[in-house]
Amino acid sequence: MEIHLIRHGETDWNKARRVQGQSESQLTELGIQQAQELGQRIQQLEFDKIYCSSSLRTRQTAEHAFPKTTTEIHYLDTLREIFLGPWEGHLYEDLAVREPDSHRHFWEQPHLFQVKGAESFFELQQRAIDTVAKIESSHRGKAVGSGKVAIVSHGALIKSYLCHVEGRNMEQLWAPPRMHNCAHSIVALSEDDDTSTATILQYADQPFIKD
Repeated sequence: MEIHLIRHGETDWNKARRVQGQSESQLTELGIQQAQELGQRIQQLEFDKIYCSSSLRTRQTAEHAFPKTTTEIHYLDTLREIFLGPWEGHLYEDLAVREPDSHRHFWEQPHLFQVKGAESFFELQQRAIDTVAKIESSHRGKAVGSGKVAIVSHGALIKSYLCHVEGRNMEQLWAPPRMHNCAHSIVALSEDDDTSTATILQYADQPFIKD
């Protein structure tokens, strides 16, 4: 089974360097173009199902990446981005001045990030792991289909899941490769003696080579 993880296209808040979290932003013209180009690159792939974060920016990305799909799309709140509570809607540059320690933790020491009213990266990662496990369980063992599932989600959520698969510590969350807009990553899931094993095949459009 293959899980294809897709980040949304560029948004107006990405462009302004404004904190999105689970607040709503929408794709820019470039973001729409990125989603359409992604759709062209993966048009030969057949997906049994497409799962998508319920956020507007991911729904828009799925709409433009899969414009003619007959595959059922499931929208899940559990695929939404890290919830950043009081930070959402603020510019990162303002937060760097107002809350320098937390801003530094977010980008440089994610294992230490803790803001009241917001998720930690550990909570985000567990949500991502649990959601992928439920998706895997619902498709495991089916005799028909391509064995491929698409998930349209967000940068930090996808990064946190790949960090888990790779076996990296949370402090290495933001290590390269960069999860650019409409980045396409692939994880192969295999099962042996009731034990599931995950292997990264592609990370942000590049073949994955473990260090």
